[in-house]
Amino acid sequence: MTLDQYREFADRLLAPFVSAADRLGLSPDGVSVVAFGFAVAAGGAFYLATPTWYVLGALFVFVNGWLDLVDGALARAQGVDSDGGDLLDHVLDRYADISMLVGLAAGTDAYGLGLAAVTGVLMTSYLGTQIQAVGLGREYGGLVGRADRLAIIGVATVLTALGRVVPGPALGVLGVSIVGWLLVFFAVVGHLTALQRFWGAWSDLG
Repeated sequence: MTLDQYREFADRLLAPFVSAADRLGLSPDGVSVVAFGFAVAAGGAFYLATPTWYVLGALFVFVNGWLDLVDGALARAQGVDSDGGDLLDHVLDRYADISMLVGLAAGTDAYGLGLAAVTGVLMTSYLGTQIQAVGLGREYGGLVGRADRLAIIGVATVLTALGRVVPGPALGVLGVSIVGWLLVFFAVVGHLTALQRFWGAWSDLG
């Protein structure tokens, strides 16, 4: 996890957005739903897989990540943070991850890599909550956090767009596109993180 360590700094930047959402009468759950809508839009943009849509998709990913911070800050500001809100946020985050990764895979016909990436990301999150269920506390540790994933998706899709509009050799390695390697990365890191969490929890239980 790298970007997650800057969450406190990000919280200070959230104040005007939290105030705006409060003035508009939005609830934290409402913000979570809007954030999810942007994730679905990002998945659709990646499925269309043109340079313009890749850039728009990257923008949608950024908005999803930013609103994902706003909903929690808004809940604290309104004094309505609850287990129900946390549950909704986690569920929508997982569906958001699925939407974006499926869109990336479908846009490049890399369905096998997409399946590996989705299962890696979901298993990482599952191990975090399952460790909590057995009484060891919520586990957020790992190589790549959600904020990192969103940043990497944004950078990779913008690079993909640039590679298609700027004359020069096609971007990619060993015949695999940037998006393909992105899916490989999420698959490998996701499953490694899940195994890391499992081993740590197993050792603690022992």
